[in-house]
Amino acid sequence: MESIIATFHIDWKIIIAQAVNFAVVFIVLYLFALKPLNKLMAERSEKIGRGIADAKANAQLLEATKAEYETALSKARAEATAIFQTGKKEAEVKRAEMLESAKVEVKAMIESGKKTLEAEKVRMVEDAKREVVALVVAATKKVLDDKVDISASTKSAAELGKIA
Repeated sequence: MESIIATFHIDWKIIIAQAVNFAVVFIVLYLFALKPLNKLMAERSEKIGRGIADAKANAQLLEATKAEYETALSKARAEATAIFQTGKKEAEVKRAEMLESAKVEVKAMIESGKKTLEAEKVRMVEDAKREVVALVVAATKKVLDDKVDISASTKSAAELGKIA
């Protein structure tokens, strides 16, 4: 063994000094680099773990929210359909009422028109009767006036003849 130590020029003092230097550097690195680095890594791992847990919770919350959204959407669609159907029924009822009132109004207008026409017809017939009566009276008067003139002329001529 001494020959190996002599061949490789191994000095025990240097090996011990290097071991002490290594221990000092290791302790310094451990205290100032490795320990804070481990602490930083632990914090980072914890943060990542919380992030994963939060992501899972958010995914579950998202699924629950999506389910609520779908439920609310289907309810809203059902309500919209119901409102639409109700509105449609009300519109049909209103339309039927309006048609019925329009029919009644048209019927009333027709009746009123018929009454007006009947009254106009009666008035026209009465006017025609009055005109006919007036014409008959005028014609009779004229005929009678002519006969009276003729008889007066005939009487006048006969009287003239008697006188002559």
